[in-house]
Amino acid sequence: MKLYVIAGEASGDLHGSNLLKALFKMQPDLKCRVWGGDMMQSAGGELAKHYRDLAFMGFAEVIMNLRTIVRNIAFCKADILAFQPDALVLIDYPGFNLRIAKWAKRQGIRVIYYISPQIWAWHQSRVYDIKRDVDKMLVILPFEQAFFGKYGMDVEYVGHPLLDALQQHTDLNPDVTASSRVIALLPGSRRQEVQRILPEMLAVTKDFPDYQFIIAGATSLPASYYRTFLTDYPQVQLVIGDAYGVLQKAHAALVKSGTSTLETALFGVPQVVCYAGNALSYQIARRLVKVKYISLVNLIMDRPLVRELIQHELNRENLKMALADILRPEKRMEIHSGYTALRHLLGDGGASRKSAEAIVGYLKH
Repeated sequence: MKLYVIAGEASGDLHGSNLLKALFKMQPDLKCRVWGGDMMQSAGGELAKHYRDLAFMGFAEVIMNLRTIVRNIAFCKADILAFQPDALVLIDYPGFNLRIAKWAKRQGIRVIYYISPQIWAWHQSRVYDIKRDVDKMLVILPFEQAFFGKYGMDVEYVGHPLLDALQQHTDLNPDVTASSRVIALLPGSRRQEVQRILPEMLAVTKDFPDYQFIIAGATSLPASYYRTFLTDYPQVQLVIGDAYGVLQKAHAALVKSGTSTLETALFGVPQVVCYAGNALSYQIARRLVKVKYISLVNLIMDRPLVRELIQHELNRENLKMALADILRPEKRMEIHSGYTALRHLLGDGGASRKSAEAIVGYLKH
């Protein structure tokens, strides 16, 4: 069996590596050529292109690198044809992968999509292109199966791969009565996010003098950038590149909306979800995005399990009240109970194994 697997970001490399490990257990003679990173290569994939050569974020950066992007697409198509895979496995990264899916379908190559584009949130009309170009969808959020299924697609819910990625962390459901005095701050990984969100997070730290606040900084930004915000907050610690280590010690967390909200929940840490974006972009998004909640935790649970403070609601007074609330034992028990239900909804682990079984089963069918 020969597979060509494309992941264009660090998260895709992580989840792709776990998928490859599961595939090689089932098919030891598997030949796999990949776009990914060090983790997918270590898992047995033959690396065709590293994701660090692909990560162009934002409209201006895409325009400036358009020539490189076009070359990457052309290289990818030629490389796939030379490899002659039994199927193409696409992992997330929709801007690139949906283009390749359209081309591959025309070449008669079977296309499997793992970790689907979040088109249920906005621009849902793209589902018709996906139905045309993708033979099988492997989805990681429980409501995605019904969404794609109603369009007559071959779709299978495999659970969320974060559970597999976090399995080496044994303390994923800490006792909610634990005596930790650490409050984690996860303000995001992009400059604009940190610039808008971190000052609001820091403003409440002086209201909770009995707690130790630790910023879990992303490796995508230098430590010096985070420290520019800490002049008036010498008591706040900064840790770069170890968000999981910080979450393992945390009693509560203030978290920028995104995958981090789900990671925080899987570590069993009560949280307040924060978001503040460019005013114009936010107004446009409000009109385009068709979801009730901004955090993955609340979206999956389909109820407001964790407090969300969005745009103008993200201020010191609201954040102070919300943080004080999740420090109360009764509230912590309520959130912890919800996290247990969330974990069950996410499949209780094994997404990589289930996805490998689905891929092998589909190709042998």
